[in-house]
Amino acid sequence: MDSSSTRRRNTRRKLFEAAVTLIAEQGFSSTTVDEIAERAGVAKGTVYYNFASKTVLFEELLRHGIELLTDSLRGAADRTAERGGGRVDALDAMIRAGLEFVALHPSLTQLYVAELWRTGRAWQPTLTQVRQRAMTVIESVLREAVEAGELSADLDVPLTASALFGMVLVAALDWQSFQPERSVDEVHAALSRLLQGRVSGGVHQP
Repeated sequence: MDSSSTRRRNTRRKLFEAAVTLIAEQGFSSTTVDEIAERAGVAKGTVYYNFASKTVLFEELLRHGIELLTDSLRGAADRTAERGGGRVDALDAMIRAGLEFVALHPSLTQLYVAELWRTGRAWQPTLTQVRQRAMTVIESVLREAVEAGELSADLDVPLTASALFGMVLVAALDWQSFQPERSVDEVHAALSRLLQGRVSGGVHQP
């Protein structure tokens, strides 16, 4: 990667970090491009050089964030497979990866969860698209688990994937907001027991 590409990537990262912090603090409508530029330590024109508008910046911010989360989930599943673990083990590793992601990016996760409940936003199609990428990663592991006999054949894969995704995001935000004294190990252990008892346990039901 040449130096100009590296500089542009670093500039965009600074703008993303500034935007997510300000929007989490003040809301999208109350945050100005001037404030984003000042927080990022760049000129206002630099914002418009990289993004056509504040709306485009926020849309790309959401895309960037969920793609990072998706890569984290996929990486956790792949590493589990490389170690010879099963699909339920992969799901458990993905839960931990999700918790660690939220711990690193709490403001971004808060924005994402808040935007899921809004309608009529310009970036809604993008949000739906990138969310589906994360869902596809989880669904693929669930389907493999069903095919391997690790999970019940009557498992509703799309709904279960959505439930697991939502459980991790909401539990992690609750942890960060109301129980920050707890370690990631404690939170992961609690969610892992839910996974083992409610999802993988279903295969043993008569």
